[in-house]
Amino acid sequence: MQTTITKLRWAVLGLLMMGSYTARCQQTPTDTAGGYKLVWADEFNNEGKPDAGNWKFEQGFARNNELQWYQEQNAVCHNGMLTIEARKEKVRPNPGYKPQSTNWRTSRKEINYTSSSINTSGLHSWQYGRFIMRARIDTDSGLWPAFWTLGVAGEWPSNGEIDIMEYYRHKLLANIACGTDTRYKAKWYSNTKGLETFNPNWSKQFHVWQMDWDENAISLYVDGMLMNRVELKDLVNQDGSNINPFKQPHYVLLNLAVGGDNGGDPAVTAFPKHYEIDYVRVYQK
Repeated sequence: MQTTITKLRWAVLGLLMMGSYTARCQQTPTDTAGGYKLVWADEFNNEGKPDAGNWKFEQGFARNNELQWYQEQNAVCHNGMLTIEARKEKVRPNPGYKPQSTNWRTSRKEINYTSSSINTSGLHSWQYGRFIMRARIDTDSGLWPAFWTLGVAGEWPSNGEIDIMEYYRHKLLANIACGTDTRYKAKWYSNTKGLETFNPNWSKQFHVWQMDWDENAISLYVDGMLMNRVELKDLVNQDGSNINPFKQPHYVLLNLAVGGDNGGDPAVTAFPKHYEIDYVRVYQK
């Protein structure tokens, strides 16, 4: 009898493990509901650097007065997961340093933090579809992870920006931005949700972020909860061009920033910190 019970226990355990593995690999009903079909995905099943056929790296100081220096070494695929690691570094010289520069990228003498930023620009872009990421983010002070898109044509913000996921200063954000009549000034359609409104273990768990984008509207979700929705008719650039930057293909970006204009102060945070991405998938009708 004991042997039979033991066998049954192992059989049940095997089925549970198989079910767990299958559930991870299969598309969820939400993924394909409404007639969507998978057109592109990265499950990060390779080892080492992200697939060069899918992703490009940003290099150096990028935007928003952020503290991190972007480099390739901080993004690694292992065991079916992409991990972007933000590190506090021993002081390194900034190779682009210019003593008399007024540009923040070259006026900094040193590099104190490093991280990675990858994107599909020039490799893959899509107009309309369902974009999904499953990931876990660190939420400590000074961290600024994002899953976002930019339009392929035009300069920012007139090319259009969609922040499917952005987090900083204890807030989860879902944003959409178009251009105005002032260069480099965006019109933002933003919704936020404070971290305190989620369960206490939220930051320790994986979550699913989703965008549904069609010719009528852009809808942004986390774990099936609608965070933001804006109709495309309201997203025409306000510069007199009558151009809608969301009626063109967009490419995807994944990055983990530190500090800067919005990220907050990382001084009290113990590094390294991580942004773990299970998969990114794109569906279209």
